[in-house]
Amino acid sequence: MTAVSDHQRRSGQRTRLPLDAVAADLTSAVAGEVRFDPGSRAAYSTDASNYRVLPLGVVVPRTPEDAMAAIAVCREHDMPVLSRGGGTSLAGQCCNAAVVLDWTKYCHRMLDLDPDTRTVVVEPGIALDALNHELRSHDLMVGPKPSTHVSCTIGGMIGNNSCGSTAQAYGKMVDSVRRLEVLTYDGTRMWVGPGPEGLTDQLRDSLCDLADRYADDIRTSYPDIPRRVSGYNLDSLLPERGFSTAKLLVGSESTLVTVLRAELELVPIPAAKALVVLGFSDVFTAADAVPRVLRHHPAALEGLDGRLVQLEHSRHLAEQAIQRLPDGNAWLMAQFDGDTQDGADAAARDMMRAVQRHTGATATLVDDPEREADLWSAREAGLGATAYPPGGRDTHEGWEDAAVPPERLGDYLRDFERLLQRFDYESSSLYGHFGQGCVHTRIPFDLRTADGIARYREFVTHSAHLVVDYGGSLSGEHGDGQSRAELLRIMFGERVIDAFGELKHVFDPRNRMNPGKIVQPRPLDGDLREGSAYRPWEPATHFSFPADDFRFSRAANRCVGVGKCRGESGGVMCPSYRATREEEHSTRGRARLLFEMLEGDVITEGWRSTEVRDALDLCLACKGCRSDCPVDVDMATYKAEFLSHHYHGRVRPPAHYSMGWIPLWARLATTAAPIVNAVTHAPGLRRMIARAGGVDPRRELPRFARARFTETFTGDEDLAAASHGRVLLWPDTFTNNFEPAIGHAAAEVLTAAGFHVEIPDRTVCCGLTWISTGQLPTARRILKRTLRILEPVLREGIPVVVLEPSCAAVFRSDLPELLHGDEDAHRLAGQTRTLAELLAERAPEWSPPLIGGSTVVQPHCHHHAILHFDQDRELLAATGAEVDVLDAGCCGLAGNFGFERGHYEVSVACAEDALLPALRARSPETAVVADGFSCRTQIRHLLPEARPHHAAELLAAAIRGESP
Repeated sequence: MTAVSDHQRRSGQRTRLPLDAVAADLTSAVAGEVRFDPGSRAAYSTDASNYRVLPLGVVVPRTPEDAMAAIAVCREHDMPVLSRGGGTSLAGQCCNAAVVLDWTKYCHRMLDLDPDTRTVVVEPGIALDALNHELRSHDLMVGPKPSTHVSCTIGGMIGNNSCGSTAQAYGKMVDSVRRLEVLTYDGTRMWVGPGPEGLTDQLRDSLCDLADRYADDIRTSYPDIPRRVSGYNLDSLLPERGFSTAKLLVGSESTLVTVLRAELELVPIPAAKALVVLGFSDVFTAADAVPRVLRHHPAALEGLDGRLVQLEHSRHLAEQAIQRLPDGNAWLMAQFDGDTQDGADAAARDMMRAVQRHTGATATLVDDPEREADLWSAREAGLGATAYPPGGRDTHEGWEDAAVPPERLGDYLRDFERLLQRFDYESSSLYGHFGQGCVHTRIPFDLRTADGIARYREFVTHSAHLVVDYGGSLSGEHGDGQSRAELLRIMFGERVIDAFGELKHVFDPRNRMNPGKIVQPRPLDGDLREGSAYRPWEPATHFSFPADDFRFSRAANRCVGVGKCRGESGGVMCPSYRATREEEHSTRGRARLLFEMLEGDVITEGWRSTEVRDALDLCLACKGCRSDCPVDVDMATYKAEFLSHHYHGRVRPPAHYSMGWIPLWARLATTAAPIVNAVTHAPGLRRMIARAGGVDPRRELPRFARARFTETFTGDEDLAAASHGRVLLWPDTFTNNFEPAIGHAAAEVLTAAGFHVEIPDRTVCCGLTWISTGQLPTARRILKRTLRILEPVLREGIPVVVLEPSCAAVFRSDLPELLHGDEDAHRLAGQTRTLAELLAERAPEWSPPLIGGSTVVQPHCHHHAILHFDQDRELLAATGAEVDVLDAGCCGLAGNFGFERGHYEVSVACAEDALLPALRARSPETAVVADGFSCRTQIRHLLPEARPHHAAELLAAAIRGESP
């Protein structure tokens, strides 16, 4: 990759700043981490918005005092500063040519909790879900809950004045903030709260004067609606609002002060909840019904239209929830809280009867927590469903959260729909916090051509006038940033805009705090991530990327920045982020670096980039993002593609030759297994072998079987006795060479269920280890050979049962993308089954013997992401056992990853996150099931007493009446 990128040419080179001197001074002054390297700047170049600006550098403070020291250095060098939370802003608040303070790695502590007064003091980097988890034992929680609750931070929520569905009951973040410890750019540190307490005399006098002079303008210009988030909270300075400096600063988007600590007011967790879903003929009729529902005082009132549900169904999101929706083409979801379930149910039924009587809506009431969670997941899946509608144009934020008076919502939506049609835009969906008049949508703006960008500007300008005509706010949740700040004059008028400028000058006279946002804003069509000169490098690739128009650049630009990969619990994504809390080791951070690699501004070496290589190094290739990411980013595939090109024609790391070629070495080793095992486990020799193979010496190498499964399998010659016909049992490398007993157990189960079991007559391989190490040309050759060997099986449509989840995932996912267009590759993808899938589909009448007891299951990450675990859960439950399927994330070994030198600590940290604590907490008689060879190996290494088994072994033992 050569030449200067188009983005670099179109934007021009900024005057070179003395960044080396700044970085050196920061390093001397700050105990935390200072990063001005290209990789860090690339990882923080954008947020969840349409904008992209390379930061000057990144500081990761260890304490609030560390942040003070960093800002002091920035002040000496006149450097702008941006305080960043979870980086999920949709309006460009986190994009700036500034020194970025990332609070999330270290400053995420709960400092003081007073359950009696229901207050808590926290550092700004703590994520909302993490804080609520700590508060749960006291039956308390933070009131607002944005849809990004897994990753959004308290500091970010304060900066954006966040809301969420619970704002119906608890208000915006401004309603939860009691006091703030803040730092101005000039170095003034203070606790501010109700009244002028904590302010310097100068700040107090300036704010009082500002409030006196602009009081009437504020009262007349600020819309009296529940979801006004646009603009500064000047209304908090009014005497009737109590003159709260803390509340004034909420929603100021890091443009006035840096928040060091926050004191929040908490609310009790509702004792009981009931959810009513009302179905309507269209979204406008649903919106018309909002005032009638509000008369019953729901705790939450959300709306979603039929397009959102169709998109979720087509992308297999929240499918169980969709099946539970009542008839209709738009829905309102009304939650009622109560001290008892009977009380919550009664309130819900009263509303349901009243609304049905006057509107004829269909309805269903849900008070089961699991079903409620499913239905809320349908609402929260909105962004993932609407970003890339199948067969439609990509959609964008930019006008995604306007709010109007709830009683006027139906008429507003009709006028907004007409405006969309006038501009030839079709909204991907209309949904949101209808009870407070806030509407979310993503629109297929053309942000890559001059005409399209001009049309975008014209549309949002007309939209701003429409919202203001309805007495609404340009932003009802996401803030102004760069998307809407330029339009604030339409909403507030000249006088209030002047007041905004004066407020900015009071706190930040040098305009160094996140400049270009809210006051003196950058153009809403400037700094676009794409733009009219967007022309990324389009490299030739091994994978086809069919979901991205067969273009790697689209795959690298797929991430929309909502940061679900930065969650701290639940799901699989992203284990390396959970272990390191590093942005560049999240799925999102890696996607940013790949995007920047193709842009060429700051990552300039293309496939040879060491910054991208280092970011991908800790990717476990678990594929968790393939299923857990709202927009299906597939970092495991991107990593394999990158590694293939990065090491093309170069010497690879030793582990690529040892672990990457393990199918070959395993086949050779089993011919002399006793000798090989003795050598690889001899204390002195083991370390030498590990060092030569790039393996961490703390890892014990797996023992090779004395005889392969394919050598000892005899099968059953009586095909006629098999009531369900033939099946090919795939002898994967790990089952065949390390644990052949699993293969025999599976054959026993299949035979008992009425299948005639066969195995390939020649050595076969799925190429998994070559794929995971990026040796893709070799993997293609191996897969083509495998297809030739399986040709008769494929022609006859015989199911191929694969016991190792990662190998099955190769056939289902990697194979058709590596050999796209090869019909046999697509046939094998379609014929591949797990053991549970085959039994459910071909032998539904067969039930395993009852064994009872309890079983704890660790699903393999690839099983979770590609194959899904529902049928496996049902099969194990059919044994009569009490089955606990862990939601513990990745085991941390992940094939070759956990063996490689330099990965041991991260690998163990992943296991200790949730898996090992769950296994330690089980009762001794509880069986442990883990179908993945990596999972079993990790558990045996770190918790040998757990004795994990493959599900096939459990079932076969039950057939024999034995313990596994």
